[in-house]
Amino acid sequence: MNFKKKGGVAQSIPTGSMADITFLLLIFFMVSTVFVRFRVSGIILPKAEKVEELKKRRHINYLWVSADRKIFIDDKVANIDDVAGIFYQRRVADPRMVVSVKCDQRAPYGLISSVLEELRKADALRINFATDRKR
Repeated sequence: MNFKKKGGVAQSIPTGSMADITFLLLIFFMVSTVFVRFRVSGIILPKAEKVEELKKRRHINYLWVSADRKIFIDDKVANIDDVAGIFYQRRVADPRMVVSVKCDQRAPYGLISSVLEELRKADALRINFATDRKR
């Protein structure tokens, strides 16, 4: 059996629009990807029975307290003496600022109390305590 090509139809795949398709896929993935802004690993949040989620995340500043007595502000290690100065500057820049305190459940309460006193010195009184929902 001998098959012959009818007409002058080329046997290749047109690749002229491949760049357009690739560009559109790239834009789609860039727009739909959600990045986690700050994350400190090793923090075990305490459990809570009733949780109220913050609706607007625009004015939130994060502060972590780990079990090994380290304080993190936006993924950077900070000293307890620096907390008031840093958050005072941020509160002056954004008066609607909310401080989200994420404390490890094994962190000593004395350190958490000291952090809250430093926030009070900075006049950062809008504080949110982050927890895990009890399941």
